[in-house]
Amino acid sequence: MTGYADVTVIVPAFRAASTIDRALASVAAQTLKPRAVVVVDDGSPDDTFERAQAWQGRVNGVALTTLKQPNSGPGAARNRALLEARTEWVAFLDADDEWLPTKLERSMAHAEAGRYVLVAHDSVEVEGGTERRLDCARRFQAARSPFVGLYRRGFIDTATVVARLDAVRSAGGFDTSLPNAQDFDLWLAMLSPPEARFFVFDEVLSRYHRTPGSIMSHIDRRLDCCMIIARRYAPSLAAHAGSPLASLMFRTLAIHREAVEAHYAKGDWIAVMRTMLALIINFTTSSTAYLGGRLNDGRPPRFPA
Repeated sequence: MTGYADVTVIVPAFRAASTIDRALASVAAQTLKPRAVVVVDDGSPDDTFERAQAWQGRVNGVALTTLKQPNSGPGAARNRALLEARTEWVAFLDADDEWLPTKLERSMAHAEAGRYVLVAHDSVEVEGGTERRLDCARRFQAARSPFVGLYRRGFIDTATVVARLDAVRSAGGFDTSLPNAQDFDLWLAMLSPPEARFFVFDEVLSRYHRTPGSIMSHIDRRLDCCMIIARRYAPSLAAHAGSPLASLMFRTLAIHREAVEAHYAKGDWIAVMRTMLALIINFTTSSTAYLGGRLNDGRPPRFPA
C-alpha cells in the first residue's frame, strides 16, 4: 500500500543520539505513511536534537517537526508534541524503539473498520541480544471486559498505540506528576467510559528496546505510580463487568508480584521483603478506602485545552 494516513507520530527523545536514526528510519519505511512526525528533545545533553533535525526532507514525504524543551520527562515531551498535531489520529514511538514497515497500514485498517478510540498490537521486547514476544492481544482476547482486563494486567505497549487525537486531549494528555506509567494512566483515562471501544490485534509490528537505565527499570518508583493509578481508576470499574474491589485487589497483587520478581532477579532480598510488607499494607489501605468511598475517579488535567 502507498499513500498517507491522517496520523501524527509523537516521538519524545532524551539522550537518543544513538537511536533516533533507527526510530525515524522506521517511520520513513512505513508502507502507509503518517502525515507528520513531531520529535521533542527533552533537554538531552548529547546531539539528539541535531540528529533528529538532520532528517528534514528525508522521511519520504512525511512532514518533520523538531522541538527542544528543558528536561521535563517523557510525558511532558509527548504533551508538547501533541500540541503540534493537526491530524485525526496520533501514534506513539519512543526514540529508542522502532516500528516494522506495515505497522501503520495494519493499525489504520483496524482503527477505521471498527470505529475504535484506540488500537494496539503485539510487539517484541529486545534486551541484551535476546528477544521476547509481548503477547498483548492474547490478554485482550481473554478478558470478559476489555477495560477490566486492561486495568488488571496493563497489556498495552506505548509504541503499539494509534489513538484518536480528540480522545487523548479530552482525557487530559499524559499526567506529568507520575514519574512512571504515564502511558498506562492515559489509556485508562481514555477507555474508562463504557462507550469507548478499543482493540488489540495479534500481529507483531514494533520492537521495544529495553536498556538498563530505562524508565521501566525503576522498580519501586514504578510500584508507587502503579498503585496511584490502581486507586485512581478503581471507581471507574463499577461501569464495567465484575467486582471493582476484586479487580483492585487483583491489580494490587499483580503490581507487587512484578516488583518482587524484579528485585528477586537482582538478588536483593531486603527489597523483596520490603515489597511483601508493602503488599500487605496496600491491600489493607486500598480495600478500606474503596469500601469507605474514599477513592475518586478524577485525574489532574495536564494537557492544555
